Amino acid sequence: MLRRAIRPANLTRIVGAQTKAQPMVPRAVGIQSRGPPCVVARGYAQDKYFFPDERNEGLEHSQVFKVSQAIQEDHRQLEYYYNKIVNSKDQDEQKRYQNAFVWELARHSIAEELAVYPVLERDVSDGSDRAQKDREQHQEVKEKLYTFQKLSPSDSDFIPTIKSLWQTLSQHIKEEEQGDLVKLEEALSTSQTKELSRAFEKTKSFTPTRSHPSSPDKPPFETAVGLMTAPIDKLRDLFRKFPDDDKAQNPGRSRPPM
Repeated sequence: MLRRAIRPANLTRIVGAQTKAQPMVPRAVGIQSRGPPCVVARGYAQDKYFFPDERNEGLEHSQVFKVSQAIQEDHRQLEYYYNKIVNSKDQDEQKRYQNAFVWELARHSIAEELAVYPVLERDVSDGSDRAQKDREQHQEVKEKLYTFQKLSPSDSDFIPTIKSLWQTLSQHIKEEEQGDLVKLEEALSTSQTKELSRAFEKTKSFTPTRSHPSSPDKPPFETAVGLMTAPIDKLRDLFRKFPDDDKAQNPGRSRPPM
């Protein structure tokens, strides 16, 4: 089913009890601002199907997010998609969340490799070793994701494959959040971590949306391959089904503490 284009979302900044609209940002469509003060709430139209690249994932949220918080937000969204896949008994719903999971994880992984890991290598004393380990874990995840993205919910190995993938991914997430991101934040100033968060979000806008495990995992070659591959992935995404529930349309709703 082709989706109608959603209306642009609004982003608001909560400052104490005052709510101020960000300049030059389209007006909201039924958005609820949630979270602690100075957290920008991302919102999406609530009454439409969405195609991921139509989601107004604007960069404004990264203006107040540390890079660790932006990455953790992606991790929580992936966990949400995973749980929807394994707990659903409806194959159409499983397919929608499979597409969302693949879309989110493919973009997230490459954006980390292009934007975050080079800074980890540069600014953390043992950053090169940490980044190399992360890339090796990513490669294993990409290979499993490549297998999973080709499966149908009717296949007998659909659930076993996503569970195996999640086991590998969740271990990587744990090590990254408890180790790499802690060290990285210690090495960065407030302005640097916010700028890196913006770079991470910008990078996701031109990365492939499917897994390509044979592609390079370091810039500049990964960048070049991504620029060639992404348009093909995004064209094919036009014909894929994606979830339409509130949580999927508003992944920024659950936010890490500031």
